[in-house]
Amino acid sequence: MPHVGRRNKVQPQPSDVDEDFMRQALALADEAEQRGEVPVGAVVVMDGIVTGRGGNATIAHNDPTAHAEMLALREAAQAIGSYRLTGATVYVTMEPCAMCAGALVTARVGRLVFGTRDLRFGAVRSKFRIADSDLLNHRMEITEGVLAADCLRRLQRFFAERR
Repeated sequence: MPHVGRRNKVQPQPSDVDEDFMRQALALADEAEQRGEVPVGAVVVMDGIVTGRGGNATIAHNDPTAHAEMLALREAAQAIGSYRLTGATVYVTMEPCAMCAGALVTARVGRLVFGTRDLRFGAVRSKFRIADSDLLNHRMEITEGVLAADCLRRLQRFFAERR
């Protein structure tokens, strides 16, 4: 049974394609973890082609904005020569924060697919609803829970090892 969310919209069901692209994001999360970063990865897909990739790199770049989503958006915008990523789908292993959700809206991303919720900082479902807010000039389609257990397991392992 599809999840019925706010405004009685039915959440789209994930597809095999969604899982394939999420696996690519998980590989980027693994690379970030190997560098000592929080294991979050993101890919931007346009017309079935990955145009942007990112894994968290805030420590490596000494940059608080170097989240996986931001890096993937920047790479995709450079690849197509425009900051408007209309029609793009962004796959990210963890629910975006307020900064990243705002960037997704600004870029006019068409669809967001994320793995696990971020109960502390999530700005798409957990704390705020930036990505599909009626208050903003752009709303995107959202699918959550794609490979959620795999996404969550990486984060739990990462933080358990640091305690």
